Amino acid sequence: MKETILFKLIFGFILFSLWSCGEQKNREVIEDKIYPLPAGAAKLDGFFEEYIQNSIEHWNKGDLPYDRFVDFFRDGRPQFALGEMWGKAVRSGSMFYRYTKDPELKQIMDETVRDLLTTQRENGSISCVDTYKQPEESDLWERKYVMLGLQEYYEWVNPDPKVLDALIKQADNIISIIGSAPKTEIIDVGWSATNIGHEPCHIESSTLLEPFMRLYKWTGEQRYLDFATYIIEAGGTKHYNVFENALNNVDPYQMAGHYPKAYEMMSLFEGLVEYYRVTGDPKYKKMLINMFNNISTKEITIIGNGGSDQPYHPYVYGEAWGNTALEQTNPDITRMMETCVGVTWMKLCSQLLRLTGDPSIADYIEQYAYNGLIGAMKPTGNGFSYVNLLNGTKVNDHGWGWHFDDLHVTCCNLNGPMGLAYIPYVAVMNSDNGPVVNLYNQGDFKFETPRKRSGTIAIETDYPVSGNVQFNLILEKAEAFTIRFRIPKWSERTQLRVNNEKIEATSGTYTEINRKWKPGDKITLTLDMRCRVLDAPRGSNRAGDNFQAVVYGPIVLARDENMDSNYYEPIRLQAKNGYIKTRQVDSIKNNIKLQFSVPVGEREYITMIDYASVDNWNNGMHVCTWLPVKE
Repeated sequence: MKETILFKLIFGFILFSLWSCGEQKNREVIEDKIYPLPAGAAKLDGFFEEYIQNSIEHWNKGDLPYDRFVDFFRDGRPQFALGEMWGKAVRSGSMFYRYTKDPELKQIMDETVRDLLTTQRENGSISCVDTYKQPEESDLWERKYVMLGLQEYYEWVNPDPKVLDALIKQADNIISIIGSAPKTEIIDVGWSATNIGHEPCHIESSTLLEPFMRLYKWTGEQRYLDFATYIIEAGGTKHYNVFENALNNVDPYQMAGHYPKAYEMMSLFEGLVEYYRVTGDPKYKKMLINMFNNISTKEITIIGNGGSDQPYHPYVYGEAWGNTALEQTNPDITRMMETCVGVTWMKLCSQLLRLTGDPSIADYIEQYAYNGLIGAMKPTGNGFSYVNLLNGTKVNDHGWGWHFDDLHVTCCNLNGPMGLAYIPYVAVMNSDNGPVVNLYNQGDFKFETPRKRSGTIAIETDYPVSGNVQFNLILEKAEAFTIRFRIPKWSERTQLRVNNEKIEATSGTYTEINRKWKPGDKITLTLDMRCRVLDAPRGSNRAGDNFQAVVYGPIVLARDENMDSNYYEPIRLQAKNGYIKTRQVDSIKNNIKLQFSVPVGEREYITMIDYASVDNWNNGMHVCTWLPVKE
């Protein structure tokens, strides 16, 4: 009898899942060009897996005090915005579970979600604020993360109807108090800018756009789409319409006046991607493409992150857009490249990669993953830097957060793991025509062929130690389809072969190989890993200064004061036509992934290592990424 009931429940859930997926797809008039592999289909090994497991074991399953995060909703919070912590922790934990299917991680997620649901108030809100004070300051921002945390859990860990019911009640409560007069306008709720003595911006409240769009696609309830439309029509901030500014190609650092907060702005545009998928209005795609192009060319630094305090927004703590691509060697900068910014950039890129199928977007994901993301991570795995510097003290944990006894939790060390969880999510994807390879980390990736057969791409490589990658194709039977391989823009001399047959490969594109694939087919890829020398861009405050950087494949190299007391002495790199002949050597420390001997004169060399391996966490030492050039 019990087995029969269990079978009916499982069968009913499968039917519901198939129906809900179909219904969600029907609500999207714009279909993605490429899409993620199913949960559990990717299994990394090698380079990135070490970082992922380190974070899971020592942070998501380790130090995080989930029960105390929930207490903010039960007992109130002593500081604004602390209610975001629970949602961020559960969001990355759920995405990690999507990847690992780790039962211990699932138990942690199950327990904390059950705990949170006990805090839902009679009016439907899950809030840190008493009912009679709602909405207040950071209330909507915190509720946004409650919704995102519950949504990731519901989608990837456990589709418990109680969770969906809690999301609906939370959303309906927000709609009951937020909107056109006599309700409270969404751009009148928030803290941004007013907390630094300027006219209010309140962009953070409008980021509810993303969870409302996800809820609309699940339920089909028109009121959620209407609320999303209301958010967009309100313009995103109190005094600036950031959507119109994106449409008109305004530079990011000028889009919201004195407070162009990078993290929140991209989070808002993540919601716009979902809105565009549903509405299909081309002006929203134009906004998104303009925003991506302007961020990628004007804000993203050599390590793949952006935002700075100088010279435009010194009071925003290094978290605002600041024309940072141009200003990245400005000596006045003291804080830049918030981890929350980099992770949200990575997530926005993944959305646009799915939407457009543009391989150049994956280049930016790779750039941040190998440099800015793991370069911000504590070697112990239990946290991330708040901001990073390219020259100076590399990491800085000082920023918004809260101390739980001896544990300092910040917005950034809660967001960092989400970036790691996105690596297997985007590494290999699929399309209606066949799989798409974006990142070249070793691992096995299971996919479904266009004829609905199972297949696996097994990647064997030590990349990025070298540029040699081999793909072994495991199929049920021979079948014609297309495999796309991203050829990074930096790889000018790429060699690609299928079973020893040479295939033409062009940098900055997907090489599409359409053929009848057979079980056991082998593809070999050799990327151009020559060290490149880049000249620093010229910004507003560097008359006469001259800097260069050295990049190996996707890896940014740096001088580390721990290894070289002359780390900041001017040098002259022995480069020719933009390349320099370096020698890769065995690392002198276990924690260093890549180490090079770099020529700076006749029989003179300096030691450089990968930026991510520079460890300045506890010793006050410094890094030099942009090398001062000897005149």
